[in-house]
Amino acid sequence: MWPDRVKLQLNFDVEKMKCDVRLLDSIEWVSHFVKQNYLGDWSIIPLRGPAHATHPILMSHSNPGCNEITDTPYLQNLNYIPKVLNTFMCPLLSVRLMKLTAGSEIKRHIDYDLSVEMGTVRLHIPIITHNKVTFWVNDKVVPCNAGECWYLRLSDPHYVTNESDIDRVHLVLDVTVNAWLERMLYSAQHGH
Repeated sequence: MWPDRVKLQLNFDVEKMKCDVRLLDSIEWVSHFVKQNYLGDWSIIPLRGPAHATHPILMSHSNPGCNEITDTPYLQNLNYIPKVLNTFMCPLLSVRLMKLTAGSEIKRHIDYDLSVEMGTVRLHIPIITHNKVTFWVNDKVVPCNAGECWYLRLSDPHYVTNESDIDRVHLVLDVTVNAWLERMLYSAQHGH
């Protein structure tokens, strides 16, 4: 059994990622479709999603049964985030920018299919964050800093509070577990 959190030995350029987020200033963020899981405003810009989806909500849906995943037009306008994605030598499924506005919270919930053991994981790369943004997994804080990459076992109970006065933005990748990712997790866990 893998731990419920592992900080991968990857760090990304925060300023370049922020520049990419600013390139999308004219794009309307789409409210997260699972309304019962949050209070306030939690929204998405889809960067990869189901190949035939045309509406942003459908583009942002992480569907484990979908075999055809492609970049969205939003990703094609960015400079640095595509390079970040190319770092991952595992199949990329859904990729989204996810914003939790100041004063909002993601309620405690479970994503049953997101763990190494289930074969699909969610990786978080904070882009814009604050020390008053708190991510909890199994009632313990995950110290997510901007530019880091975290595997979190979200099949366990988790929630997020944004008690800051800024909007938190993460790059969120759903990926298929393969040998490369298992090596990355093992190396990070054991300090290799």
